Amino acid sequence: MGDSIDDPWPGVLLLFNFISNSVAFTALGGGLILLLLLILSAIISGSEIAFFSLSTEDLDQCRASKNPLEKNLVTLLDQPKKLLATILIMNNLVNIAFVIISTLIAWKIFGNQHQDNLLILGLTAFNTFAIVLFGEIIPKVYANQNNLVFAKRTVGFLKAANYFFYPLSWSLQTMTSIIEKRVDRRGYNLSMDELEHALEIATDEHTSEEEKEILKGIVNFGSLTVKQVMHSRMDISAFDIETDYNTLIKEIDNLSFSRIPVYRETIDKIEGILYVKDLLPHLEKGNNFRWQNLLRPGFFIPESKKIDALLRNFQEKRVHMAIVVDEYGGTSGLITLEDIIEEIVGEINDEFDDDDVAYNKLDDATYIFEGKTSLNDFCKIINEEPSLFEEIKGESESLGGLLLELHSKLPRIGDKINFDKFVFTIVSVDSKRIKRVRVYINIPT
Repeated sequence: MGDSIDDPWPGVLLLFNFISNSVAFTALGGGLILLLLLILSAIISGSEIAFFSLSTEDLDQCRASKNPLEKNLVTLLDQPKKLLATILIMNNLVNIAFVIISTLIAWKIFGNQHQDNLLILGLTAFNTFAIVLFGEIIPKVYANQNNLVFAKRTVGFLKAANYFFYPLSWSLQTMTSIIEKRVDRRGYNLSMDELEHALEIATDEHTSEEEKEILKGIVNFGSLTVKQVMHSRMDISAFDIETDYNTLIKEIDNLSFSRIPVYRETIDKIEGILYVKDLLPHLEKGNNFRWQNLLRPGFFIPESKKIDALLRNFQEKRVHMAIVVDEYGGTSGLITLEDIIEEIVGEINDEFDDDDVAYNKLDDATYIFEGKTSLNDFCKIINEEPSLFEEIKGESESLGGLLLELHSKLPRIGDKINFDKFVFTIVSVDSKRIKRVRVYINIPT
């Protein structure tokens, strides 16, 4: 017989005796509680894997969705440390409760005088086997294979737990932050500036400017979002689905595009994409031809999607165009495969492209830009880092939007807007937007 455990932990033993001798506690009731705790442990463990194994594509889909479950899922993952702390707290509480209840059942069956080494060893083996197999391995394997489904089923439970355990999770996060600040981190967390500086060092006089620009494009590629690269909704050429066939053919001839979005009533309701090559066998058809039957499904993506992930989507789905939607499901813009490739290799001009449409360089310090020019392209042309405008651009991704943020209202022709070393002079404006602006860069001598 081993030593009794009542000498080292008399308080714990008294608590165990009180619970086990209560009228309500029976071996059968304890068994049902054990089963419930094991199921709860499985749900909690599975949700950890389900939430933190979601791909970027899954999260983008949830952000663009109107499903409240998917919206809540994204909200929880916006604070990953808080969510993880809540999951760990619940998992530990449930597993500790499982061990306590299993011990009480053993005492109920064998009596608390039989606390020998063999009983303790058996309890340890049973608890370890049950928790590891049924509370960890099986649910995590299932959740990993069905992560989005599992996450949506448990999101309500975790959202409630996040509120309930907030004081504990906040304390845990605070202590973790203190420890992280005191521990010296090792790694290679390089900023974009440091990477570009490394490229400058790595290249020599034999490296052409074009090659350097391609290398910089590759470095910046993973940090760009769709919103920074897309064509805005104002620049989308699209057809109403009610357009008759003869008018459609004339419009296509004028546009010279190979793929054109088709909408119903407004540009926010895209019905599909019309491929011009699908019309070629039907050019001789009359005005009653139902060209709408040739529409292909549109590929819709959120503004926040990274262009490197979108490039993989284009390759997997074998499509060359995507419709960009905002948080309300409205059409925000359009992006093509060519737009993505141009971020690496530079502008690709074909026989239909006009040169110098977006800007004109008057001298080394003065440019004329279209207001719709993206900030990303603007920074490339004037050879400045996009981070220069990060704090003042707000939600804007175009030069015109940046100027509206700086001016707080729609400026008039001739108005000058100063920022840092730039002087922006409004050249052309209509009732809704800035159309053209002159940019003077004060270059220090």
